[in-house]
Amino acid sequence: MVLWFDHVPSPLGMVTLVASDSALCALDFPIRRSRMLERLRSRFSRLALKRRGDPNGYATRVRAYFSGDFGALDEIAVDSGGTPFQEQVWSTLRKIPVGATMTYREIAQLLRQPRAIRAVGLANARNPVCLVIPCNRVIGSDGCLRGYASGIWRKQWLLQHEGALPPA
Repeated sequence: MVLWFDHVPSPLGMVTLVASDSALCALDFPIRRSRMLERLRSRFSRLALKRRGDPNGYATRVRAYFSGDFGALDEIAVDSGGTPFQEQVWSTLRKIPVGATMTYREIAQLLRQPRAIRAVGLANARNPVCLVIPCNRVIGSDGCLRGYASGIWRKQWLLQHEGALPPA
């Protein structure tokens, strides 16, 4: 299986994206690159990663997002390879509007599993396609920023960028 990768400079550091011919399979910051590669290898047998500039136009869309075009990521097809529950959580995350946040509890309630707050948090943490599946928009019930594998400072920056938090 051949997947295409590219690197996109951003205000938060280099972003790596990995795509098939039809969907985005991974997108993450450098801090999580080894974990991203491990997951891809577990999902795709005989994986070959090859560099391709702007596969499927995704790098252009990521740059547009960082330039303020918040709709640029909306139509990107995603092949995230999660469990059915993770896919439900990730689908719900994609529905959180730019400039808004939801709590882990609210997402669990939307999924009609109000006791699954921790499971929502775990699914959020395992999101293989940050930004496109906007896990940064999930906050604690007390309004505090909670867990972001790429660093709370990135989560804060993203929420400020999207207008969900006032500038620092």
